[in-house]
Amino acid sequence: MKKVFMVEDDLNFGTVMKSYLEINGFNVTWVKDGANAMKTYMPDYFDICILDVMLPNIDGFTIGREIKTINENIPLIFLTAKTLKEDVLQGYGVGADDYITKPFDSEILIAKINAILSRSTHQEVSPKESVYKLGFLEFNYEMRTLSSENYSQQLSPKEADLLKMLCENINKVMPREKALTKIWGENNYFTTRSMDVYITKLRKYLREDKHVEIVNIHGSGYLLKVNKD
Repeated sequence: MKKVFMVEDDLNFGTVMKSYLEINGFNVTWVKDGANAMKTYMPDYFDICILDVMLPNIDGFTIGREIKTINENIPLIFLTAKTLKEDVLQGYGVGADDYITKPFDSEILIAKINAILSRSTHQEVSPKESVYKLGFLEFNYEMRTLSSENYSQQLSPKEADLLKMLCENINKVMPREKALTKIWGENNYFTTRSMDVYITKLRKYLREDKHVEIVNIHGSGYLLKVNKD
């Protein structure tokens, strides 16, 4: 049974959601107060986290960040009654895999959870070809490191997946839609903004070699450019 870590302060809503998840074959650990979330969370035990944003004492975004520092691979779904674009973008900035606005259809939640867990399982399988040379930088996909003689940067799973796709299309345009579908699972406004955040992070890491840059090709996607001179 897949294990779900759920933080939700609404007792009625939480009771219904926990029961529905268990009926659909999930093992649910339910925390009702944000202050108790990190006391209850067990590293390497849960398969996915469902976090309400508006919680007493500690909000869901803060909990999500703390969980990601412990286990950066675990998927996060944020729940909220707020529909402000800034809040949605903040959720994706934390590392959310999805963001669901209340009220929602329980069947859709189950479908999203299954899709996320399926993507996570596939992304854990590393290909044989995993080391790429980018100027004097070396990108090791399996180890998720970008390094040189005097530099080392650990990448998150999504950063590594995105950089790998760019490396596979080096000096060619990587279509934005292709990356969104393969890594984020869907192509919409919010996942596009989330990918833009990751592109900004990769650009910062690649600045160590002035000959390597990620170029935005308007209306098409991104190009990982390696200049030889």
